[in-house]
Amino acid sequence: MKNMINYVMENGHSFESKKFNAVDSLVLSQLAYLNFDGVVPGIADITAPVSIQEVVAVENPDRMFQNVRESKNNRLLLFAFTNSPRFRDTKLVFFVNQIDGKAEKQFSAITYLLSDGSAYIAYRGTDSTFVGWKEDFNMAFISPVPSQKEGVAYLNAVADRISCPLIIGGHSKGGNIAVYSAIHCRRSVQNRIMHIFSHDGPGFRDEVFQSDGYFIVKDRINKTLPQSSIIGMLLQHQENYSVVKSNRIWLMQHDPFSWLIDGDDFLYIPSITKSALYMNGTLNQWVNSYDDQKRELFVNTLFQIIQATNATTFYDLTGDWQKRAYAILGAMRGIDDETRKFLFQTIRSLFVLAVKNIREIKKLEITS
Repeated sequence: MKNMINYVMENGHSFESKKFNAVDSLVLSQLAYLNFDGVVPGIADITAPVSIQEVVAVENPDRMFQNVRESKNNRLLLFAFTNSPRFRDTKLVFFVNQIDGKAEKQFSAITYLLSDGSAYIAYRGTDSTFVGWKEDFNMAFISPVPSQKEGVAYLNAVADRISCPLIIGGHSKGGNIAVYSAIHCRRSVQNRIMHIFSHDGPGFRDEVFQSDGYFIVKDRINKTLPQSSIIGMLLQHQENYSVVKSNRIWLMQHDPFSWLIDGDDFLYIPSITKSALYMNGTLNQWVNSYDDQKRELFVNTLFQIIQATNATTFYDLTGDWQKRAYAILGAMRGIDDETRKFLFQTIRSLFVLAVKNIREIKKLEITS
């Protein structure tokens, strides 16, 4: 069965002859993970947009794939994109990439100018940095997080620079930012948004769905999840969603390259698996059993331990792991007794819930 690389390679239709769809959105959202620093003009630059051919012709193109998950597949996708009749006339502009450890912010976005005269604004999902993952965890007790506010500011700024119809989206946290930005941007910008795509993006705290902006844009939100979605089912979600078949298992289905394509669209199935529904219920039950103050204490303590390794990305942890393990043990000893006890009790409570429910999950898998 085909994935989005095959889709890009084989799709010979222009956007004028076949309208923009959810698979197109996933393709552009995935390319937003590449490192376009110094290649694509920034939001404050007066430089003209660059063609995709100019992007791949840069000196040392390998830097675009540094610390990017699925580097091989991303190379294949970019090569296919450059040679595709559907995508090869795309221009790229307004690239932003911000990592701020102090503010606990990881934000990146890029704008694609499409051949039909519309623009797609893609928000990057969580990268390999611990700052990015910390911000994701912060969503459990902070609304909005810094990247969500940046997303709104970026959307408004891009809308001021171009006058065409807008489509926005992203994968993972990028999908969450896309929806949040559409809800909270200026009304005049909302009126220009045709579609909002969230590909396995987590949900929101309740107050987001109670805002006037949500009711204005909710019918334009297109949310897609793999059949065993974990990330996309986190927190509260009221958006309708479609379920895509994946050729991988459980959490690995979050990888967009595993999502299957049928012709010009995803291969859809009726619903996410019963076991995934049950597991997500367990996770949300665990999160909701703590108030914001306790959630914050748990998250901050957990990342305090990780920071003791002096690693800044998950890739850093693969080197000198013994030294980093000792650093983690030292950091845990340095935590006061009450906090350490709370940390272990909180982790234990998740395992207790999981063990309690594991028999039910197995029963559901048998009947699925």
